[in-house]
Order: sequence, then C-alpha cells, then structure tokens
Amino acid sequence: MTVEQIAARLAEHCRNEKFTQAQAELYAEDAVSIEPYAIPGFEKETKGLPALKEKDQQFNAMVEARFGTTVSAPLIAGNSFCFILTMDIKMKGKDREKVSELCVYTVKDGKIIAEQFFV
Repeated sequence: MTVEQIAARLAEHCRNEKFTQAQAELYAEDAVSIEPYAIPGFEKETKGLPALKEKDQQFNAMVEARFGTTVSAPLIAGNSFCFILTMDIKMKGKDREKVSELCVYTVKDGKIIAEQFFV
C-alpha cells in the first residue's frame, strides 16, 4: 500500500470507530505510539503491536459511550501523514466531552511504524 492508500484507509477506519481493525491491518509489528502526556494507566510511549493492542483494549474499557468520531482529510508529505481526529465521547465517571487530536503517522514498507498525538 502507498502512503496515500494507508492514510485513506486509516481515516476510514477511524471514522467508523474501527481502531482495533486499523491496528491489525495497517500497523507494523514494531510500531510505536506516543501520547501527548502520560495519564494514569497509560505510558507516554508504547512500543510494539501487542502493547498497542493492549492499550486499545484498556482505553475501550474506560469508555462508557461514543457519540461519533470525525476525521479530517489526511495531509500527506513523503512517508508521513496527519489528520485531525475528534471524538464525542463519555468516559466512565466523567462528563461527555469532545476530544480533538492532531494525529501524525509515519509509514515504512507499507505499514504504519509510528503514531504521535498532539492536543
């Protein structure tokens, strides 16, 4: 897959809230994820697809309800792309909120090798 194809496919998965499927299909085994800051239960940096899948499961367990996710059109430069992801979400024990992040991805050999989120 090209960077453009991966960007389009990831954006589609995210719009449909299919984050787990996106990881299985598009991420490299040694992919790295970097959050804007460490939060209780999550490290700032997570390495390896098994750890990313575990992080996804932990996050999903904290979600009480989802009210929709929007994703901007991807911007592509070389082997990287980004988009803005906005989730309308209610976490357990918290009020409903809209969370927006700039999501930046790096691709190598047809797979996502890194993701980093900015708020």
